[in-house]
Amino acid sequence: MLTRKQSELLRFIHERLQDEGVPPSFDEMKDALELKSKSGIHRLIMALEERGFIRRLANRARAIEVLRLPESATVGAPRGQKFSPSVIPGNLGRVRPRGGEASPPPAAMIPVMGRIAAGTPIEAIQTRIDTIAMPPEFLGAGDHFALEVRGDSMIEAGILENDTVIIRKQDTAETGDIVVALIDDEEATLKRLRKRGASIALEAANPAYETRIFGPDRVRVQGKMVSLLRRY
Repeated sequence: MLTRKQSELLRFIHERLQDEGVPPSFDEMKDALELKSKSGIHRLIMALEERGFIRRLANRARAIEVLRLPESATVGAPRGQKFSPSVIPGNLGRVRPRGGEASPPPAAMIPVMGRIAAGTPIEAIQTRIDTIAMPPEFLGAGDHFALEVRGDSMIEAGILENDTVIIRKQDTAETGDIVVALIDDEEATLKRLRKRGASIALEAANPAYETRIFGPDRVRVQGKMVSLLRRY
């Protein structure tokens, strides 16, 4: 699973190698991804190397080899694409056997779209990594996706690290709803939403974390939490 920035950098390196036979410099990578410093590029390179997508050759300047690309047909998402996972409708209807008696509705298959930070925000997740079956009565109407929780900022709301939250896809929410919020089209986090005049507050459920306040143009609601799964 790659973040959007990691995917963009991998695509840029791959295309440059195909076109010119040599990888881009750190300055070229920084400019292409519109980052302010090369330290951000270094972190992305390290992450790609740790995940086995690239290899750096020792004692050779600008020596980067692309080992593999993501399983999807394209490398990464185009710049500016919103966090918009492919989802499967949760309301699949009922199957009636002979005799007219309704059988239990089939389980809804919900895509797991990666991990979500319940703590310091992380880059938006866009890669489907798994599918889980959910009883329709835990979902209601609408389209849904699932995210694995990382961090402890929502523990007082009963959301623990390694839980899986089920999110109904929607772009609006009411004060008090627990939502997936996308900050500056870059970072996704799971927080309780509070509307404060013209501002939006993303509130943790752990006193160790401060409430973060943003202008309305900086936050996009991606969905509302409707259910939670926990394995023991």
